[in-house]
Amino acid sequence: MSRLAALIPPKLASPSAIGAPSSAARMAKVVEFYSALPKGPAPKKRVGASPFARYKARYFDGPNASAAPFLHVIGGLFLLGYTIDYNMHLKHHKK
Repeated sequence: MSRLAALIPPKLASPSAIGAPSSAARMAKVVEFYSALPKGPAPKKRVGASPFARYKARYFDGPNASAAPFLHVIGGLFLLGYTIDYNMHLKHHKK
């Protein structure tokens, strides 16, 4: 019984919190409470609807982490630079 007493939080083990008159009934209710708790690992969190959260979950978290985001940044900078250069070129020929 002393092993179980170390696992029970004080507020839950107090007689007024449980409402049981005897010590054995109190412990039985506490053991019943703890046996009803879920066992095993927690379920995986569902990724939010945000595109950034999905991107982070796909490329940064877990065993699938990769260097693909670096390639995406390089490609994005290339497209942005090309677009700016093209628009400047059009402005040059417009005059």
